[in-house]
Amino acid sequence: MAADVPVALFVGGLFLVYLSLGLVFGVVLKGRAGVPLSRRRPDIVPNSSGLTRLTNQAVGALNRGLKKRPTGFLSREKLEQAGLNKEPGDYLLLVGAVTLTAAVLGYFLGGLGIGILSLLLAPFLLYVLLNFLVARRRRKFDSQVPDTLQMFSGGLRAGHSLLRAIDAAAQENEAPMAEELSRIVNETRIGRDLGESLEDVANRTASEDFHGIAQAIEIHREVGGDLAEVLDHVGETIRDRNQVKGQVRALSAEGRVSAIVLMALPILMFLALGLMNPTYILVFTTTVIGFVMVGTAIVMLSIGGFWLSRIIKPKY
Repeated sequence: MAADVPVALFVGGLFLVYLSLGLVFGVVLKGRAGVPLSRRRPDIVPNSSGLTRLTNQAVGALNRGLKKRPTGFLSREKLEQAGLNKEPGDYLLLVGAVTLTAAVLGYFLGGLGIGILSLLLAPFLLYVLLNFLVARRRRKFDSQVPDTLQMFSGGLRAGHSLLRAIDAAAQENEAPMAEELSRIVNETRIGRDLGESLEDVANRTASEDFHGIAQAIEIHREVGGDLAEVLDHVGETIRDRNQVKGQVRALSAEGRVSAIVLMALPILMFLALGLMNPTYILVFTTTVIGFVMVGTAIVMLSIGGFWLSRIIKPKY
């Protein structure tokens, strides 16, 4: 009977892995249409499998629970900032499926210790990935602001209204600027105030430059004047600030590289020693003392990484 236990565990692990992959690719990443099928084609009777219905019910329950108890770690606003057209329940289900897959694979590849470590690290790494997507989207948005501002002023000089100039800039730009400008146009067309839509974009993208544009447009709506000339002056200020930002990043590049080396060196050394001599790291994956040492190392690396990130992030 004891000899059958590893086989049963292996079969059960494979089943959980395949189930997780099926949920990720068949339900979560499949996405949903903006308008339900029952509204787009009322004559078609929707036909879905039992697993799809069960997963949709689970996602709906997760979304309702997150709406009742919103959290800053995972919310609809956070996913929008990352450019993900998903509900929080979808992402939470994705995290669960990936975590389960990582834990099962870690257990079969490295034992109980690696399985527990994978179980703990997978959600943390997915949260770090979400923050990385948010930061990357914001950086790209900031890089598109000067050219977009020039499109605004050019459209106004050509005789277009401000909303038409924003719409034209949305069609000429790429994501994420095109997505945000199209959202401004759509919200304004259904009756929302233009200033509120602009301010929401500035807050969602954490862009000080776009916040300045929103303020300039709001002031112009109150006092009047030549908006194209005002936007030109704002554009000059933004370009000067970007030049200063580039100089600061160049001067702090050495510190960033040093931080990356200091963070990656212990991890790479651990992996290299494990590949060259697997018995060397058995103490870290098979004993309680090893688990405590690995956990302490992860905590200390996290604290050190946070400290280094604060040092190499100058304020200006």
